[in-house]
Amino acid sequence: MYFFFPRRFARFLGMSLLMLGTAAAAAGPYDDGVARYRGILIADIGDALAGARRLHERVAAGDAAGAKTAWLAARAGWERSEVFTSGFVPALDRDIDAWPDASKGFHAIEAKLFGAGRTDMADETKALVDNLDALNTSLRDMALTPQGLLNGIVRLAYEVGESKVDGGESRVSGTSLADMRANVDGVDVAWRTIFASALAARDAARDADIQRRIGALRTIVAAPELRRIDPDHLRTASEELVIALQNAAPGLGLKTPSLEESN
Repeated sequence: MYFFFPRRFARFLGMSLLMLGTAAAAAGPYDDGVARYRGILIADIGDALAGARRLHERVAAGDAAGAKTAWLAARAGWERSEVFTSGFVPALDRDIDAWPDASKGFHAIEAKLFGAGRTDMADETKALVDNLDALNTSLRDMALTPQGLLNGIVRLAYEVGESKVDGGESRVSGTSLADMRANVDGVDVAWRTIFASALAARDAARDADIQRRIGALRTIVAAPELRRIDPDHLRTASEELVIALQNAAPGLGLKTPSLEESN
């Protein structure tokens, strides 16, 4: 048995198959990893948003202790997501986590809540909720490029050792060490989810070296107190990881990341 197709249908079928083949060929090597990472980001920003909503509720109720707990919960999800925030959503990043300019966002709330024990900040907490909600909504359709994400991994790895080693940005709440741990978690999960398998297929030793260096950074920030960390040791580990990541970029078919805020 055979089937006869009109000539016009045969041409249409051939063109459709060609288009499907072209689309498959155009699919990037990191598409699956980026899609998985997007899911992780959505979960983390969702956690930050849920924490910010509880924070707003507790502030409205005049519950300083509950507000502090909620602030900490919101902060953890945000800090894990900093691989992408400064490069992909710079305006929202500034509104949510401006530092050292603490006129709005997390740190404006931190100064009043932890520094003075005040809860008269309904406007600030509502703005934080609104900004995180806007980010949570836009993240589902946002274009996340492999180059931009690798740039973000490098910048965050550098930030852990350079701008946070002297006490960090969350000094008033005393949670700078928790910030650093969340940052390292963010670097680790982004690398393993998006890039590790691709690099391992080309250069397993280089990927193993990067993962070892991420592990070394994680060990340093696992110290029980920030004052127990040797700043020079942390800075060196951070810079060596940055160099290893930059050197890996050509093997991934990407440009060498810089520390500039651009994608």
